[in-house]
Amino acid sequence: MKKIVSTVFVACFGGFVALAASHFLFGNSPKANDQVRHPDTSTPYKFTSYDGSGSGTAPSDFVMAAEKSVNSVVHIMTVSEQVNNLAYDPFAELFFGPQKRQQNFVQQGSGSGVIISEDGFIVTNNHVIAGSNKIEVVLNDKRTYVAEVIGADASTDVALLKIKEHGLPFLNYGNSDGVKVGEWALAVGNPFNLNSTVTAGIISAKGRNNILNGNKSPIESFIQTDAAVNPGNSGGALVNTEGELIGINTAIASSNGAFQGYSFAVPVNIVKKVVSDMVEFGAVQRAYIGVSLLDIDSKLAADKNLKNLKGIYVSSINEGGSAQDAGIREGDVITAIHDVPVRSVSELQEQISRYRPGDKIKVEIVRNNNDLNLPVTLKTYDNTTKLVKKSEMPAKTVNALGAEFAEVDNDDLAALRLENGIRIEKLNPGILSQVGIQQGFIVTSIDKKKMLTLKDVENSLSNKKGMVLIEGFYANGMRASYSFGL
Repeated sequence: MKKIVSTVFVACFGGFVALAASHFLFGNSPKANDQVRHPDTSTPYKFTSYDGSGSGTAPSDFVMAAEKSVNSVVHIMTVSEQVNNLAYDPFAELFFGPQKRQQNFVQQGSGSGVIISEDGFIVTNNHVIAGSNKIEVVLNDKRTYVAEVIGADASTDVALLKIKEHGLPFLNYGNSDGVKVGEWALAVGNPFNLNSTVTAGIISAKGRNNILNGNKSPIESFIQTDAAVNPGNSGGALVNTEGELIGINTAIASSNGAFQGYSFAVPVNIVKKVVSDMVEFGAVQRAYIGVSLLDIDSKLAADKNLKNLKGIYVSSINEGGSAQDAGIREGDVITAIHDVPVRSVSELQEQISRYRPGDKIKVEIVRNNNDLNLPVTLKTYDNTTKLVKKSEMPAKTVNALGAEFAEVDNDDLAALRLENGIRIEKLNPGILSQVGIQQGFIVTSIDKKKMLTLKDVENSLSNKKGMVLIEGFYANGMRASYSFGL
């Protein structure tokens, strides 16, 4: 019995010691009314799968917009005949007889276009088709058509083509005014002849200008995007996530000719007006407000004692123009056109470009810190309200002796210190190319008579017989004269 009792006592004492040690080391066990805590599941991290509920700001893909767009974007192939004038070598002619002085070759180009109606109207860039002798349109299903040029506008870099077909897929116009910075957009076109290429990016800015540097009178308020655009994309579609056309891809910011992060598109609201004019009149009906404007910065605001930086400063008024008739004065600040705020010259140009001569608009201005609303009737550049059809417009070029002559911008004349001149815009096979005149030559006189207008060239060369003396300058300042018989 002593041994049994001793064993039980030792066992009980050992259990008591173990229980005491456990309590000392690990604390009390939870009571019945204590809450059992679980790991926190309210983590800030979320799965990135898309449930289609519309929550969030970006779709998981752009399939719908891409499917709407690719069949409405076409590949444009252009062909132009060029003349390369060879250097004149009098010694070779002396020993070997008359030498060939020109070499004809065919230059091919490509770009993109957007079908905007089921009966075959196609929008593209003016620079895509400029100077072309033949334009082919290739649809996404590989059907090919020869296109007719309905109209082209260098100021907006928009051109309208037409093919003979019906039942074509086309893109609906969106609203470029409603486009916001940060929205998703797709660029659809044919870069590097890679048909039906779709890239995605966001709208990174609006109202960009100074893009069409080669144009002396551009109307620019480009949509900037970071969707990849490369050579061949020009004239293609910029669409929103609903597959609506919001712009025509036109240019890229690049130091090497390829995409480096930013591209620019003509807003569709400008395109709509230009296309409408071309269909109805064959040419763009451009309206002007009749003012010279300056963007307002802090320096100008301080110099002119302006309260804030909103709007555009009116630096001068054109005599007889729309603004003068409406009572707008030098020193006024234009803040809105038809209730649409304008913060830069490019934004104002975009708004005015949507109207025709004769249209009445409301212009909001600030004068001496007072807000005014003035009705303005827009006019043409020469201060009329007449709408002119293409057939009634004065010719911009004249063809004579195998060359196409065009008027020279005053800035170009001033750069060469010339008072007058008519440029050879395009040189085709003919007597002028045979005598060695180069494309781009500015004709200042023919037979010692100054060339002031295209009519002067036409009168001097039409039905001309005998010797002709043409004098002028090249763009590098080199003076030249050519004498030949007719």
